[in-house]
Amino acid sequence: LPGSPDKRRKMESALNQLKKHTVVVADTGDFNAIDEYKPQDATTNPSLILAAAKMPAYQQLVDQAIKYGMAKGGSEEEQVANTMDKLFVSFGLEILKKVPGRVSTEVDARLSFDKDEMVAKALKLIALYEEAGISKERVLIKLSSTWEGIQAGKELEEKHGVHCNMTLLFSFAQAVACAEAKVTLISPFVGRILDWYKENTDRKSYEPHEDPGVVSVTKIYNYYKKFGYSTVVMGASFRNTGEVKALAGCDLLTISPGLLAELSQDHSAVTEMLSVEKAKACDLEKVHLDEKTFRWEHNEDRMGVEKLSDGIRKFAADAVKLETMIKEKILSVKNGQ
Repeated sequence: LPGSPDKRRKMESALNQLKKHTVVVADTGDFNAIDEYKPQDATTNPSLILAAAKMPAYQQLVDQAIKYGMAKGGSEEEQVANTMDKLFVSFGLEILKKVPGRVSTEVDARLSFDKDEMVAKALKLIALYEEAGISKERVLIKLSSTWEGIQAGKELEEKHGVHCNMTLLFSFAQAVACAEAKVTLISPFVGRILDWYKENTDRKSYEPHEDPGVVSVTKIYNYYKKFGYSTVVMGASFRNTGEVKALAGCDLLTISPGLLAELSQDHSAVTEMLSVEKAKACDLEKVHLDEKTFRWEHNEDRMGVEKLSDGIRKFAADAVKLETMIKEKILSVKNGQ
């Protein structure tokens, strides 16, 4: 029957169904690509900013950031650093014109083992947002989920009221330490965990519900909800829409424009997979981690160790590429080209 609920549901996209259970976030620096999917928030990282900064559509933003960095003066190094910070925030400001909620801006991954430098960089980014008239309530500062990063997050939240998004999160130990640090949000990765299992085991394919990335995020979500932590869970890094749909019900999910497009064309039924009720019923034990226990437990997880270090190296390499691009542009401006 045309009026039956089943028929209506079939006509509704998987994306719209997902939005009933989960806050949908766009994972991109390419802010022109997010309008049609109406996400609540957006997330960026150094690799996404690098990709967007290379696109002709965004050259004006890059040029403005360079003008700003040069006008600030100082050594070449300082000019490049000021340009980079300005560029990250400029992309964030443009994204905030497109989303009603928050943007996540990442601290340079090369600071991943220096708590005080991460705090200082975060405060600098927040100051740039505030200079542009954006309240810190609309910004999440992304930090690597190293021990030092997690402690930087704790300090930023407690002392400065800065909301943090803990990223490159792969191990259960990282998730426990973030909950205890009372950060605003964590981004446990899904797709990169699947990548690791495909590369390091004989198994090459998984059904969504048994995907090791989905299993990891489900466990973390259940742990947080069972023990009433205030930190919210935003699944991140997806390889396919099956992973996304298998986490329907998670607090938030951050999804690339490519997968948002697929979900908007998909008309299969999406059902809530994660819920506070299910979490309360699960049999996880509460854990407390001091620094020594955290380092041990994280180290016991080979996947977590390898993916965290690999993620930091990749973000650092892309930051260097972006710096090189900026240096060349500053030189050509100075040479009057």
